Amino acid sequence: MTVGQDFTVRAASSSGKPRPDGQPGDLLRASGTCRGVNSMKPFWIAMVSLAVLASCNRSSGSGDRIAVFTKNQTNPFFQGVRLGADNAAKQMGASVTHYVPTQPDSIPEQMSQIEDVTTKKPSAVVFIPVDSKAMVPGVKKMNAAGIPIINIVDHSVGGEILSWIGADEYVMALATGRYLLTKMNGQGNVIIIEGVGGSLGSAERVRGFKTAIGEFPNVKLLASQPGNFQRLKALEVMENLLQAHPVVDAVMAANDAMAMGVIEALDAANRKALVVGLNGTKEGVDAIKSGKLLASGDFSGYLQGCFGTMAAIRHVRHLAVPREFNFPPNVIDRTNYEGLDLPESQRQCPKWEAVIKE
Repeated sequence: MTVGQDFTVRAASSSGKPRPDGQPGDLLRASGTCRGVNSMKPFWIAMVSLAVLASCNRSSGSGDRIAVFTKNQTNPFFQGVRLGADNAAKQMGASVTHYVPTQPDSIPEQMSQIEDVTTKKPSAVVFIPVDSKAMVPGVKKMNAAGIPIINIVDHSVGGEILSWIGADEYVMALATGRYLLTKMNGQGNVIIIEGVGGSLGSAERVRGFKTAIGEFPNVKLLASQPGNFQRLKALEVMENLLQAHPVVDAVMAANDAMAMGVIEALDAANRKALVVGLNGTKEGVDAIKSGKLLASGDFSGYLQGCFGTMAAIRHVRHLAVPREFNFPPNVIDRTNYEGLDLPESQRQCPKWEAVIKE
């Protein structure tokens, strides 16, 4: 799955920020070139293959090639993104090549992979920057090469982006934080486990958590420390915090992987606390089912992979894509996880028109 070992999925057949106000962004008419055959809770349950644009005379093996960039192979969230991209490409008769740094979140490695992409010239790119600021020169290199870019998961803060397909991390964290604090009856001691220091996504998630805490005057924030979005790091941080704080009522983790580390630390110390995570990954949903995790904010990684890739293919095929679309916030708990507890590998992408209204 690295630049030296491109992982490509080909289709077997041709069948295949809403903003806080709940409305989709403005639509942008795609202007890409039609390429020839030889050219190099409800909405996530819809399982309908997308039709191929007739005016382009598409058939299976249309030649549309999409490059998908994710940040690492260690976080299950990004595996969900890749599976969503694979399924979207299969449904639409295109192919996907994945670019994943072997060193997690490596800026130099992702920049090297961008160099490879500017040489191979795919039809379009679905891009998650390993760092929102540091990868701007890479975005500009792809712009200079004339490669359309769909940005998902983490915003790029510079360069030209055709479309943003994602979710509002602040709104997601705010909703999840409010859910937790309401379950606590608005009182108690809370710890926040942050993501990577300096990460825009982590900052937005922590901001959402802290805004929620600020709405409950009888809740005390004991500590807010980084766990680097990694389970093991979060486990180590939580072990230290449990020694420093004899009474911890709840923990807000900035992703599900860290929430699992927090739960492991609590179990080892024979301590109890309510724990929430973010992302709505399969491991998070499984922990909700077992009663270990209270809830998870759904960041729709699988759907971002689906719809980011669909948007890229639609652009190449002269179909409209939104300038910006954010999936609505959804807090997953034991009352509504059904339909999300399937492995991403067993799911299909919903129909575009069922989710993105034009």
